[in-house]
Amino acid sequence: MRRILILSASYGEGHNSAARAVRAAFAEHPGVEVEIFDLFAQKAPRLDRLSRRTYLRVINHAPRLWSSLYQWLDRSPSAPLLFRALGGHAQLLAHTLRARRPDAVVSTYPVYAWLFQQLRASGYTLPPLYTVVTDALTINSLWYRAPSAGWFVTDGASAAFLHRARVPAAQVHVSGFPVAAAFADRDPTLQPPDPTRTRQRRILYMINSGRTRALETAKVLTRWSNWQITFTVGRDEILKQRLAQLVRGAPARCEILGWTDRIPELLMTHHVVISKAGGATTQESIAALCPMIVNQVVPGQEEGNWQLLRSHQAGALAETPSAISQTLHTVFAHEGARWREMRAGLRRLARPTAARDIATQVLAALPQLSGLTHA
Repeated sequence: MRRILILSASYGEGHNSAARAVRAAFAEHPGVEVEIFDLFAQKAPRLDRLSRRTYLRVINHAPRLWSSLYQWLDRSPSAPLLFRALGGHAQLLAHTLRARRPDAVVSTYPVYAWLFQQLRASGYTLPPLYTVVTDALTINSLWYRAPSAGWFVTDGASAAFLHRARVPAAQVHVSGFPVAAAFADRDPTLQPPDPTRTRQRRILYMINSGRTRALETAKVLTRWSNWQITFTVGRDEILKQRLAQLVRGAPARCEILGWTDRIPELLMTHHVVISKAGGATTQESIAALCPMIVNQVVPGQEEGNWQLLRSHQAGALAETPSAISQTLHTVFAHEGARWREMRAGLRRLARPTAARDIATQVLAALPQLSGLTHA
């Protein structure tokens, strides 16, 4: 029996989304026991919930403040000193490793490599740690300033970024972002309608934050009778009710979903998705070959996601309701000519088997014996 421990954190959905995909990929291998562990939620649940709420408020309402903090974390040699305050977390991690005795650890959150470094300096012998980088292109140095047995990155340009930062090339692996197996096992029938054969245009609007702007955008989008719009609102019941009132009698065909596990299917069957440039959403849209209209870019970690789409001409940036509507008309014009170009760009980027590739590579590199002891 091989044991794999996946370490994640809930500061942004990308970390957890990647962790779940990797867990599922490891679970496909016979004789492998795998679990996800969120050290921060386990160590101090109330503090974790408070800090996550604060994080969301800052990135949504004070993006410049977050940008300044993000840049400081990236550039300051003093930034890692913050992790010395996580001594209790490091000890819980040591206890967890001792209890579970994993053969390898896979991290989707950068802080864990620093905690490993603290334990190693204290005399612990540790299992190999592999880091799955959930950022693209503009990768914060916290991801690579602490040692790791290997780094898995989304694309070749991100690998080149780490090479320039003097991360050994042999330890950097271009895997793609780990997404759900549904994308790799795609049913050929899960496709949007051919725009050369029908006027129907399917638009997925994944609303992440900002009720007022979402309602303003919905009001503009629902004016067009050949647009079929699917709204996802998560657990925001108030927004769901207000949207239902707004779209009643609108020319466009509309469907409003709360929390749903159908995101892969929705992405694969819609022509475009409107959303902020979060790591999970951006990478899932790539895997689904669903061009993204980016309506918000959080400074720092999301800038690289947008740059990745832009560099492959696979997405568009439109931050106001009128700009979103205009961009969609451009994408759909001439029987979807621009849409087909964007989809071709996504096809060059897509690596839907990333999670399986990561699992296979980690298992192939396992030493005969591993675990945790204290000198």
